[in-house]
Amino acid sequence: MLNHIVIMGRLTRDPELRRTGSGIAVASFSVAVDRDFGGRDGGERETDFIDCVAWRQTGEFVSKYFTKGSMIVVSGRLQIRSWTDKDGNKRRTAEVVADNVYFGDSKRSSESGNNTYGGNAYGGNSYGSNGNSYSAPSYGSAPATPNYGGYSAPAAAPASDFAMLEDDDAQLPF
Repeated sequence: MLNHIVIMGRLTRDPELRRTGSGIAVASFSVAVDRDFGGRDGGERETDFIDCVAWRQTGEFVSKYFTKGSMIVVSGRLQIRSWTDKDGNKRRTAEVVADNVYFGDSKRSSESGNNTYGGNAYGGNSYGSNGNSYSAPSYGSAPATPNYGGYSAPAAAPASDFAMLEDDDAQLPF
C-alpha cells in the first residue's frame, strides 16, 4: 500500500513544540495550502488548512526554524486519528505526519519580507526523520559579461589544461 503526501504552503501559526512523558519532541502546526483551481463559478481559489505533526529531530527543526507565515514543504503520510472530546463524543481528525520538512522559500526572500512562491521549494535546506540535513550547493557569482540586446556574450575561456585535437578521428580516446 502507498500512503505518501507532499504539501506546500504557509504556516498559519508558530509551531507548537511539546514533549511526551518520555521526552520525545513533537511539533504541531497547520499549513494553509491554496488549491490549484478556482471555485465552480471561476472565482477565487480556495485554501485548505492542513494539520501536521512532526516528531523527534524533525519536530525540533520545524519549531526552531519556522514561524507563522513561513513557506514550508512537508513530505509524509496521511493519518486518521480517533479521539474523544471533553463531552465524551468520539471524533476523528486527519493530519499529515511529517517525514521530511523543507524550506519553501529562499533565505534571501524570507529575510527581505519578499515571500514569493518562486522560492527554493525542493532544493534548499531540509531536515528529515533520518537525521540528515542537506544544504544546496553555493555556486558563487558568475563573471560579469556585457549584455547586448538580451544575449549574454560568453566569457573568455580561461587558460586551459585541454589540448586541441586535430580533425583526425584516430586521436580520439574512444
